Amino acid sequence: MEVLTEREEKNSMAIASNESFSSWTKTFTDPRLCAAVVDRLTFGGNVIETGSDSYRLAHTKARQQATAAT
Repeated sequence: MEVLTEREEKNSMAIASNESFSSWTKTFTDPRLCAAVVDRLTFGGNVIETGSDSYRLAHTKARQQATAAT
């Protein structure tokens, strides 16, 4: 959390994720920490939702399925 706080005070940040904020609890398993991270990142910021599927994620899943099938 300190890293986010220090960076926020000095310059901009850009974060990219394939998950919605509600799914970030998979990464930040402590609900209070997850809420604090989301709050810190979104306060005074801009959230851009592309609404598109990730090519890299789809490619990785397809490769894993092909490997598992052999």
